[in-house]
Amino acid sequence: MTASFWLWIAFSLFVLAMLALDLGVFHRRSHTICLKEALTWSGVWIALALLFNAVVWHWRGHDKGLEFLTGYLVELSLSVDNLFVFLLIFAYFKVSARYQHKVLFWGVLGALLMRAVFIAAGVTLLQEFHWIIYVFGALLVVSGLRTAFEMDKEVHPEKNPVLELFRRVMPVTAKYHAGRFFVKSDKRWLATPLFIVLLMLETTDLVFATDSVPAVLGITTDPFIVYTSNVFAILGLRSMFFALAGAMKLFAYLHCGLAAVLVFVGAKMVLAGFYKIPTLTSLLVIVGLLAVAVMASLLHAARRKRRRLSRKSLRAMEKRCWLFCQLRRTKNYSIKPKTQKMSHG
Repeated sequence: MTASFWLWIAFSLFVLAMLALDLGVFHRRSHTICLKEALTWSGVWIALALLFNAVVWHWRGHDKGLEFLTGYLVELSLSVDNLFVFLLIFAYFKVSARYQHKVLFWGVLGALLMRAVFIAAGVTLLQEFHWIIYVFGALLVVSGLRTAFEMDKEVHPEKNPVLELFRRVMPVTAKYHAGRFFVKSDKRWLATPLFIVLLMLETTDLVFATDSVPAVLGITTDPFIVYTSNVFAILGLRSMFFALAGAMKLFAYLHCGLAAVLVFVGAKMVLAGFYKIPTLTSLLVIVGLLAVAVMASLLHAARRKRRRLSRKSLRAMEKRCWLFCQLRRTKNYSIKPKTQKMSHG
């Protein structure tokens, strides 16, 4: 057996061990994830990804190390965009914060399996039909432009064909049953709304995979690098959701940065037959685009905060003036001119 095969086995065992540790030890009981815990786990997953990057850099060389880092950054940034939609789904179905981690855990597990199928299919297509790279590139450019011009992200579960089909096959209970996905009633199994949420997350991730997988294939066609960068980004997605859920509104221009990344990677794939953009250049461009988007979002948030404070101060001043006028009326303040007596000689 080759060293590459053992590398695949070792990585798969590592992922399974981390998932078992996560669900079986640290999150065995359903509870609300606090900000401190979410930030801690986000730091753990990012540190593990960077440690793995160092292993790849040492084991397979400088170029593969850069490819993993660039692919991971692309996947991580696109995963952050997924969080906006996940937040809307949880709000729409009114999912308790206590059970959100469980739904995201099983959603991530399903996403890993789907990404593996997508990556295998994508790599095979690129190896058999090289011209597919231009199709992928054009799709990414179109997707980036669509992302840039969309004004809002609305979730309409009632229009989801997968959910409509599922409801025809299996009945769904009207209310939640703690953290259970299925319950048995009158000798038949029923799905709970929590499973509907899980199904919604999976179908949403399936849609996002059509953008994210080709985006990484635009960086590298090495199956191991593509899959591992996807896995580390997805594994850290749950913790990032709880860490950023309260700060989503701060990133007003993030979708513009992500759109620019998709357009850049798509253009890179379209130009691959004429000029190959170096991986380091791609990394610097992607980092720069995301940094500009984040800085613009933070400046926009600070500007809006100053406007709110100015309007609040103006309203307070108007209120004080109104109270002063009312006080003058009630106490009947008036200024009487002094009169002088005239003497006649």
